[in-house]
Amino acid sequence: MNVEIWQWGLIIASSVLMFVLSPLAKSPDEFFKAIHRKKSPNVWMLTGSLIISWIFAKSITNAANLGLSFGIVGGVAYAGYYLSFAVAGVIIYQMRLHGGFTSIHQFLTSRFGKGAMRLFSVLIAIRLFNEVWSNTMVIGSYFGEMGSTPYYWAILVFTILTLAYALKGGLSSSIFTDVIQMGLFSILLCVILWSIFSVDDFSVKEVATSGTWSFDLGLNLLFAALLQSFSYPFHDPVLTDRAFLSSPKVTLRSFLIASVLGAACIILFSVIGVYAQSQGMAGQAAVEVGKAFGVVILLVINFIMITSAASTLDSTFSSFSKLLSVDLNLGKNLSFGRLSMAVIAILGTIPVFLNAEILSATTISGTMVIGLTPVFLFWRKPAPKISYYLSVVTGIIFGFILVFDALPLSLQFTTGSYAALLWTNVWGITACTILYLIPRWIKR
Repeated sequence: MNVEIWQWGLIIASSVLMFVLSPLAKSPDEFFKAIHRKKSPNVWMLTGSLIISWIFAKSITNAANLGLSFGIVGGVAYAGYYLSFAVAGVIIYQMRLHGGFTSIHQFLTSRFGKGAMRLFSVLIAIRLFNEVWSNTMVIGSYFGEMGSTPYYWAILVFTILTLAYALKGGLSSSIFTDVIQMGLFSILLCVILWSIFSVDDFSVKEVATSGTWSFDLGLNLLFAALLQSFSYPFHDPVLTDRAFLSSPKVTLRSFLIASVLGAACIILFSVIGVYAQSQGMAGQAAVEVGKAFGVVILLVINFIMITSAASTLDSTFSSFSKLLSVDLNLGKNLSFGRLSMAVIAILGTIPVFLNAEILSATTISGTMVIGLTPVFLFWRKPAPKISYYLSVVTGIIFGFILVFDALPLSLQFTTGSYAALLWTNVWGITACTILYLIPRWIKR
């Protein structure tokens, strides 16, 4: 069986199917707000869309690799980021119900001015830009070595085909196809887990007892993830755009359900890494396990990557389009919206040809936006404009401290992997919160 031919077949067939099934957006509301037949997404459509748009190729690759490195503790640690759904769901529910806000941009503009909103827009534009190449590079890695011709062709074809159905329906397409992709993901994950647990010497007990619950072996990441969950979701428009589509109650229910089910999906996918660890495998856990089980399971894992990457990519295109067209009010029409999608697809693909390294969006960019923590936690309490800038800029500085590994060891009270991540976030969030509150106290 020629694996490469089957892989190409999966990409092309799934993309063509999504294009055929996607609704055609004929109005700005359909394109930017996912209104379909004059109805907003219901609870389960929104829940499925939230989960699959966050279970991107990069994240499930990381989950499997963390399972390989730390056992089930690694999977649970990474799943800690899914607290983000609950935090965003509760806070945005209150902002909509008690503040009357219709978007994050409206909230920031009304409280801290247009400058604050523009700075925030730059941060989320960078986030969306990174999402394109970091996800497509994972797809490319299944077709060939980084820098090889098959690697580049896979990325280009996958990006173009995903862009095609995103252009057709905008956010309506994104949410509609997300539901299909979530169903496919669930079925494929069950197939993989069934195969793994069919092995005689591998059991649920072995999974449960894998890893050590210590800071050195996974807990640094868990606590860092939980801390970042109070700022991380607000710089991800893929998530926040979906928080303003349906009624506040429907949205809150969807976000809370997605928090639990999304975390469960990540933990279950990390079992692939736990199995790889038990078999003494090394390298990319998902790839190695796929090879060990043969062509069929390798193709199933490959299809999961395609499904999850496509859902994130079409959501990224939709969110960037909405950012420019609606949030920044540069042209709220279908032509400009579709042009914006094409622009981010092209710009986001350029780093692929520069051999960019895949940065973990949940570590570095997650730290750079910790300055948003007090902005949203204390959203009900009026604060001077300077509070916003002090907090956000301080968060960016701590992000660079993490990038350059500049936090002194004397300020890190645990050791091992992700210790620098944890303590950079602890000190960073503390500093951001104090600097946010000081001008407020002075003004009193």
